[in-house]
Amino acid sequence: MSKGFEIQVFNRYANKIEIEKVYGDGMVKFAYGNPVGRMLGPVIASKWFSRFYGNTQDSPKSAKKVAPFIRNFHIRIDQYKKGSFTENPIETSYQSFNEFFIREFKEGQRTFTPNDHEMGAFAEARYFGHENMTDDLTIPVKGSMLRALDLIGNRELAKDFTGGPLMIARLCPVDYHRYHYPDHGKTLQAFSVPGDLHSVNPLALKYRQDIFIKNERRVAILETEHFGKLAYIEVGATCVGKIVQSFDEAGPFKKGDEKGYFLFGGSTVVLCGEKGRWAPSADILNNTAKGIETYIRLGDVVAENH
Repeated sequence: MSKGFEIQVFNRYANKIEIEKVYGDGMVKFAYGNPVGRMLGPVIASKWFSRFYGNTQDSPKSAKKVAPFIRNFHIRIDQYKKGSFTENPIETSYQSFNEFFIREFKEGQRTFTPNDHEMGAFAEARYFGHENMTDDLTIPVKGSMLRALDLIGNRELAKDFTGGPLMIARLCPVDYHRYHYPDHGKTLQAFSVPGDLHSVNPLALKYRQDIFIKNERRVAILETEHFGKLAYIEVGATCVGKIVQSFDEAGPFKKGDEKGYFLFGGSTVVLCGEKGRWAPSADILNNTAKGIETYIRLGDVVAENH
């Protein structure tokens, strides 16, 4: 997963391994690798702390961080829509850091694969993937922490996904923070699972291997046209102000429709499938076996059905 404190990611488009530049890596190292930081862990991982910090990102003052952030992380801001102050240059068009954080792509910047047998990437993120959720999984956390039951939090619902494929899409603070539906379908049910708000950074996972099942998350059970039932799980993280559902789940959805977004903070979307229905793309599986995530753009192919 990482070399020392370096996070290695395979960039599908550059066809090479890159070292991720981490936003707030000093804070993560302090909170999870420092004895004093670990003592403060319950406070840092509390909902109160994340809500408070998230709220500061709504202030007009926070907008001053946008331009330096764009420069420091080499964000292709020309691909995105302007914020509320449309008369300004895009770097100063956002009224707060949170408005910048949930920026939208311009029309045509991302398209979902049109092929029915191919699943579109539901987030622009770094992906791990497995064909089967089994107890011998070791990446990125111990297998017992990736059981469908633990992720979904409901024994009856989890039965459909036991032994099935799994994908974990990790969104960094620098990323587009809206997430989408990977196929056409409808929502069977949706609910929240209360929990903490630990960091989902790989460094934090190195110290805390139960983060995905300890963190607050939102679960939707989807019935899709080409990939069967899916458990779509949005995982909260430190400083994520809120997980917002922007789609009316009472109606059917189309492949590529926006489902929701995370306010400030990096976070994760986990997708569980029925056994034998589909498998993650070969490059995701190969890189996962080496402990390396694969960077994939929104809408690109992440899995194929059987």
